[in-house]
Amino acid sequence: MAAITASMVGELRAKTDAPMMECKKALTEADGDMAKAEELLRVKLGTKAGKAAARVTAEGVVAAYVEGGVGALIEVNSETDFVSKNDSFIAMAKAAAELVAKHNPADVAALGALAYEQDGFGPTLEEVRKGLIGKIGENMTFRRFKQFSSANLAAYLHGTRIGVIVDFEGDAVAAKDVAMHIAAMKPVALTSADVPADLIEKERSVAAAKAAESGKPADIVAKMVEGSVQKYLKEVSLADQVFVKAEDGKQTVSAMLKAKNTTIKSFTMYVVGEGIEKKADDFAAEVAAQMAAAQNA
Repeated sequence: MAAITASMVGELRAKTDAPMMECKKALTEADGDMAKAEELLRVKLGTKAGKAAARVTAEGVVAAYVEGGVGALIEVNSETDFVSKNDSFIAMAKAAAELVAKHNPADVAALGALAYEQDGFGPTLEEVRKGLIGKIGENMTFRRFKQFSSANLAAYLHGTRIGVIVDFEGDAVAAKDVAMHIAAMKPVALTSADVPADLIEKERSVAAAKAAESGKPADIVAKMVEGSVQKYLKEVSLADQVFVKAEDGKQTVSAMLKAKNTTIKSFTMYVVGEGIEKKADDFAAEVAAQMAAAQNA
């Protein structure tokens, strides 16, 4: 049996918003497997267990650049939100996005080697990064980026924390609206056919566990599971989502695009800190204290 630590309980609680002791029970049942424990909580608690899954746990900015048939999206991380608002940090991020668009570096090391000067630092982007670390006193990193090459690109930034670029054919205004929609609704694929198989199977597993608790006949349970999966596919597929600016509250993205004679060929979305867990030693200690108090009660 794997040892269930306070930090593990804290991590699962931050992901799911589930009660602390429920997190501990799920981790114990899952023998310490974080992913399995999260699924167990979703089965037991329903949508409550997933409402904090997208919570941002690292700081930084997303920057975008689109001009002359090329574009780029980049995430640059910092340790604190304070630094993510620093003018020099933001300027470096924007410059990095332009460098990615124009030079298409193979990786972070290649990006850092590109010529760039700022705030008296240089002659490369990496030297500017190191210089700002020394000046500001906080670590900062180039986490991920992507270059685009297309005659029709539309970008949307929701503040500095969410960035989207879409490759399209047709109406530029409609494409920009879709980019905004993606930032708001966070689809995982263009259509239901494009949703990754592992995500579908995970949803099917959760739906099957929930349906089995109903006590209904096997054929009814099978229909319940399939209905849940189909609902999930519509919720996460861009084409099937209700367009955020739909005047009737019903028009789907695909219907809006058809009316505008526009096609979305692909999209990329970055959310600051997605998939990164903040160091939370104090919170872990707090959870440990609460667990001890609960056991001694």
